[in-house]
Amino acid sequence: MKALCDARTKAVAANIRKVREFRNYTQDYLAAKLDISQNAYSKIELGYSNITLNRLLSIADILEADLTDLLTIDKKLQLQDAKV
Repeated sequence: MKALCDARTKAVAANIRKVREFRNYTQDYLAAKLDISQNAYSKIELGYSNITLNRLLSIADILEADLTDLLTIDKKLQLQDAKV
């Protein structure tokens, strides 16, 4: 169960990064908008930090992305990651 949860966290973190890069935003920019350090923001994208729902909503707003886009996970990749 923990492996599956970790895989989901990594997938959401990867989605955040993909959208940030698509928007050509830097980690520094998002960190400043969230009022956190760049290092703290980097940990979010790496899946090392558990974030609150409020933080996730803020990230979605800054990225001008639907929350569902950030939470959408490819089930096949999720199962592969959970087995590793």
